[in-house]
Amino acid sequence: MTKTLVMTLLGLIFFAAFVGLFVLIVRALMKYIKSDGVRKEKAETRKSLGEALKQHHSSCKMTQEFVAEAIGVSRQAVSKWESGKSDPSTSNLIALAKLYHISAEDLLKEVE
Repeated sequence: MTKTLVMTLLGLIFFAAFVGLFVLIVRALMKYIKSDGVRKEKAETRKSLGEALKQHHSSCKMTQEFVAEAIGVSRQAVSKWESGKSDPSTSNLIALAKLYHISAEDLLKEVE
């Protein structure tokens, strides 16, 4: 093959790759734009860690005082966690998850 033919083929390959990449980017952007409603809905349904903890203690029919005694902290600490003023330590989060009969991973998946 001649040098110009090789250069032409390489140019066509790069051009095709560029066009293909451009098409993929445009498709991804279009999908992202069309998903605006879904993203807004998910943002509205997300909850904080405190809201998730409060929901679990309520659904398990437990008081803050019971939760506090069960994991060895003060009721005020539980109140601060549920109000979002502070977050539980990792060991307390694991203890809460066990108390609520849920894995810590599943508990954290509920959170934004």
